[in-house]
Amino acid sequence: MNAMDRLIEKIIELKSPVVMGLDPRYEMLPECVRNKYSLDLEGASKAIWEYNKTLIDNVYDVIPAIKPQMAFYEMFGIPGMQAFFDTCKYAKEKGMIVIVDNKRGDIGSTAKGYSNAYLGRTKIGSLEESVFDVDFMTVNPYMGTDCIEPFIEDCKKYDKGIFILAKTSNPSSGELQDEKLENGEEVYKKVISLIEKWGQDLRGDFGYSSIAAVVGATYPKQLQELRALAPHTFFLIPGYGAQGGKPEDIKLGFDKQGIGGIVNASRSLMCAYKQEEWKKNHKEEEYGLATRKEALRMNKELNFFKED
Repeated sequence: MNAMDRLIEKIIELKSPVVMGLDPRYEMLPECVRNKYSLDLEGASKAIWEYNKTLIDNVYDVIPAIKPQMAFYEMFGIPGMQAFFDTCKYAKEKGMIVIVDNKRGDIGSTAKGYSNAYLGRTKIGSLEESVFDVDFMTVNPYMGTDCIEPFIEDCKKYDKGIFILAKTSNPSSGELQDEKLENGEEVYKKVISLIEKWGQDLRGDFGYSSIAAVVGATYPKQLQELRALAPHTFFLIPGYGAQGGKPEDIKLGFDKQGIGGIVNASRSLMCAYKQEEWKKNHKEEEYGLATRKEALRMNKELNFFKED
C-alpha cells in the first residue's frame, strides 16, 4: 500500500482530516513541564519531548497524523534532534502518520542525501540504515525537476510520500507564486501542473498520488482552483485557525467524497490549555486533555465526509 493510501485510510478510520503541527517553542510549554528540567539545551529538549509525548498520548486515537517542524528541534542542537527523533518514533509506534515539515530543496546528490535521511536509506558499505524513517516530508520545488526526482525515487522504492510547496499560506507568498508567466498562467498553477505530472506513477486506490502539494487555507479562491486543476493531488492545508482559514474555505480543497486534504493545526492544538475557559476549570497539568478536546472539536468542524 502506498503512503497516500495509508494516510487516507487513517483519515477515514478516525473521521478526521486533522494533522497536529508540533512546533514547540520553549516558552509555549506549560510551566509544570518546563520546571522539571534544567535551563539549557538538553533540559529544554527533554521538556519538549515530554510535552510532545503527552500530546500524542491524548490524540493518537482521534487524529491521524503529526507534523513536526524541524526548525523548532534543530535550534536546540543535538538534544533537540533527539527530541525530534523520539517524537517521530513514538508517534509511529502509536499508529500515527508522520509528516516532517522541513521544506528541503536541492539537486543531485544533495537532494538524494536529504531523501536518504527521511524517506530512504543511508548506505554504509554493505549496510543500509533507515535514519528518521518518516512517512512524508515537505519539499521546495524552486529548482525544478532535478530537485524532485531523488525524492520521487525513494517514494516509489520505500512507499513514502512528499508534499511539494504550491501555494503557501503566508501573506507574502504572492510575491513569487502569483506572478504570471508569459502565457498568462500564474506560477502556482504551473507548479501544481508539474506536481500532477510528477505524481502520475504513484496514484493509489483512492486516486490520489503520494506526490502531493501544500496549498494554504488563507487563499480559498486559489485552493478551489487548484483542486479542479489537480484532481489526483492530495493537499496538505496550512493556515487553519490562528492564521484565519475558515472551515468553509478549507472545504474547497476537498473532493465530493470529502477527502483530498489534511488540515494542519499547530498553535490551536498545542496551546489549547491556554484558553481562558479551559483554565477556569482545569489544572495546567491537564494540558493534554485540552488538546484532545480541541482535536475533537476540529474533527466535528472539519468533517466533510459524504454521508452514506
